[in-house]
Amino acid sequence: MTNSKPESSSNKKPVLAPISSVFFISLIICVMIVAYGIINPDRLAESFINATSYILDAFDWLFMLSVTFFIVFSLLLALSDYGNLKLGKQEDEPEFGLISWLCMLFAAGMGAGLLFWGVAEPLSHYMIPPPGMSAMTPEAARWAFVMTHFHWGLHVWCIYGLFALIMGFFGFRYGYPMLAGSPFKALFKGRCGTVIARIANIIAVLAVVFGISGALGLGVKQINAGMAEVFGTSPQSTFIMINILAILTVCYLVSASTGLDKGIRFLSNLNMFIVVVLMLFVLFVGPTRFILSTFVTGLGDYLSNLPALSLKLYPFSAETDWVRSWTLTWMIWWIAWAPFVGVFIARISRGRTIRQFVLMVMLIPALFSILWFSVLGGASMYLELFGQVNLGSIVVENPSEALFALFAYFPFSDILSSMVVFLVFIFLVTSADSGTFVLGMMTSEGNLNPSVSRKLFWGVTVSIITAAGLFAGGGVDVFRAIAISGAIPFTLIMIAQVFVLLHALFREQLPEKEAEEAKTDASVSETIHSGPGAVEKKELS
Repeated sequence: MTNSKPESSSNKKPVLAPISSVFFISLIICVMIVAYGIINPDRLAESFINATSYILDAFDWLFMLSVTFFIVFSLLLALSDYGNLKLGKQEDEPEFGLISWLCMLFAAGMGAGLLFWGVAEPLSHYMIPPPGMSAMTPEAARWAFVMTHFHWGLHVWCIYGLFALIMGFFGFRYGYPMLAGSPFKALFKGRCGTVIARIANIIAVLAVVFGISGALGLGVKQINAGMAEVFGTSPQSTFIMINILAILTVCYLVSASTGLDKGIRFLSNLNMFIVVVLMLFVLFVGPTRFILSTFVTGLGDYLSNLPALSLKLYPFSAETDWVRSWTLTWMIWWIAWAPFVGVFIARISRGRTIRQFVLMVMLIPALFSILWFSVLGGASMYLELFGQVNLGSIVVENPSEALFALFAYFPFSDILSSMVVFLVFIFLVTSADSGTFVLGMMTSEGNLNPSVSRKLFWGVTVSIITAAGLFAGGGVDVFRAIAISGAIPFTLIMIAQVFVLLHALFREQLPEKEAEEAKTDASVSETIHSGPGAVEKKELS
């Protein structure tokens, strides 16, 4: 989802890093999967779906409890005395101003996913609501927004923010590379720490590879749907989708190899501008009062139901597929993207206090996401409820067509659809470009200037895995399964990282106590030197 590649701290030419064990083992695993996908793409897709379904069924309680633990821990940490510690030395100042920093947070979180699901998810929950609720009723419409906000709100940004916090804390405060295994190296010295760190780094690499592949697959399907709407091409053509993927791959590989940072940054900022324009257009041209009422009601319902939803798994219902297909899948998907988005957020957050970092990263982007779904989802829900328009059936059949189906009822629909195709394409290029950078860094011992060959290797690998899913006729379920496959073991890594962070925090000198001790020392020194000296000196001795 990130739309800007972290800048290198050096202008030197990339140096070819030695083949590390992390790169070598990750290479073997990915090559095996790619080979399997080329030989039998259908079987590969089936294997991803079956494996993830089994694990989600068996360990649903663990994943839900873990994500809830992350959000509670983050809030308690921000509100504690440790919230005054900085990501870096206490004298470090933020590199970016508050407004610029918040804009970059929006850029990190705003991506093709919000475009794909802006209409599709609320309507999906309206057509097929959570267990125990009747479909296509006013209650289902209300809960559609509650569940959408739950899936895209505080929990998402808590996961991103917590990993970024850990990376920034150990990176800027202790000087470790921004790798998933760095906290374990800080805690466990010697060979034991090295082995644990490498295992964590390998799992993080796989999480990023599969996470980007899943997102690319969904993005390609949406671009294809948009081209069908604008140009009349086939909406289900695998041939067209493979060609779209090939063009995407060429674009982000060229960017990754030539370092077109300024161009990518310009396109990212342009994307953000177009996204805001689209949202405001739908808000003011569409049913404005209904959308604003939906925003206020949905926000209130979301906040009031948040504690219960954070631990709700429907164990007494026979309809367990719903929570597995939606809530659990989304939570683990965000964990898959945490090593990717988290590194970017950490890189731009040096000098921020833990309190400011946690509250800003969690609250501001989450609020924007809720507004986005209220506008796009609210307009589509209004047409569904009061406009005698059957958008829901379109969403159930093919979610990638949902946004374009909505725009068909707005003026300038062809222009709007073309803008969305452009947006999705550029979002995917910038995300994949950033992803190849992060993967290159992860497999080069944290080198902030990874070699071009390493970035190109990961770019091609991600595209081949995506192509395997497309050849398998991959629907949303296939690419979701691909995306969360690497994140399932990474959940355990994040849990362990939290306890390592706690261990490091307990050893920190809090700023208030440090200042108080300095004040006490100064007072004692003044007393010693100002008298009655003999008495004080005798007592101190």
